[in-house]
Amino acid sequence: MASVQIKGVEKYFGGTHVIRGVDIEIEDGQFTVLVGPSGCGKSTLLRMIAGLEEIGVGQILIGGKVVNNIQPKERDIAMVFQNYALYPHMTVRDNLAFSLMLAKREKSVADERVRKAAEILGLTDLLERYPRQLSGGQRQRVAMGRAIVRDPQVFLFDEPLSNLDAKLRVQMRTEIKELHQRLKTTSIYVTHDQIEAMTMADQIVVMRDGIVEQRGGPLDLYDHPVNLFVAGFIGSPAMNFLPGILKRDGSGAQVHFADGSAVLAPRQAGGQDGQRVIYGVRPEHMMLDASGAGIKTAVVVVEPTGADTQVFCKFGAIEITGVFRERHDFAAGDTVYLVPDSNKTHLFDEESGKSLMSWLDK
Repeated sequence: MASVQIKGVEKYFGGTHVIRGVDIEIEDGQFTVLVGPSGCGKSTLLRMIAGLEEIGVGQILIGGKVVNNIQPKERDIAMVFQNYALYPHMTVRDNLAFSLMLAKREKSVADERVRKAAEILGLTDLLERYPRQLSGGQRQRVAMGRAIVRDPQVFLFDEPLSNLDAKLRVQMRTEIKELHQRLKTTSIYVTHDQIEAMTMADQIVVMRDGIVEQRGGPLDLYDHPVNLFVAGFIGSPAMNFLPGILKRDGSGAQVHFADGSAVLAPRQAGGQDGQRVIYGVRPEHMMLDASGAGIKTAVVVVEPTGADTQVFCKFGAIEITGVFRERHDFAAGDTVYLVPDSNKTHLFDEESGKSLMSWLDK
């Protein structure tokens, strides 16, 4: 196992600046997820760590050693790809043992490592099958097993679950997390799915346009987003954003909306009187009010999931989502009043998108 340090790394593809001065610290044994929309640079960064892409500027260190000019096979890393990358003419056993055979390990050592990996991943009864005889989940287990047998310092995962159906993705998330807890190998995992990031990571790195917007623990990013992008990207359904004007007087602060209504500003919010702001509240932090208090909205769609009810509404031209544990029989066009939990709301500067919450200063 080893720590990974990414220091001032940049990358150009022709005239396109795809990685822009990225700095990330990944501790020994930590499970770090790089997350962001397509084209944000996360897979390119992973390939740079693996040695599959050259580093333009900066350094990457694995176990305290600069690896910029070290060949991929000498970096002591193992990579699990999106498309499994299994050899179709080889059995599961031979796929697992292939890297050890190339490294000219003794057969007894290779057999023992394959046995252990197969046992960990539930592949023991599948060792004589070929990839075409396996399900998608079984193929992904073989791909992970091929990485495990190498006993690397670092595991790299490049969107390994994107080819699986929804139910299998949930199952494999749990299996990968359980595998990490057992092996405690430093792991870097790339995905565009923030649910995967939230449920699997010790540390999340949110990327956009080749830069790191924020990094930290999953709940820290959920509770304390530094800007509108992170606030909207982390959390499902996404945070509601309502533009307004911040008004301060002797009794406190309010956010006034275009229809003339107003809500209390978050207690920890900064900002100047008259400043144009974005008021943020997560769907699960909305409450219904039958008395007519709160934000007046019109129901558009109701989605009951069994565990909760998601209600999609319109507030003027703005879409607002509420998630409620109770079941509700709303119809399209019904008027509902939504009251934000004032202890869990956010405020952002409209122009810069930066959070105005006071905890950022701590």
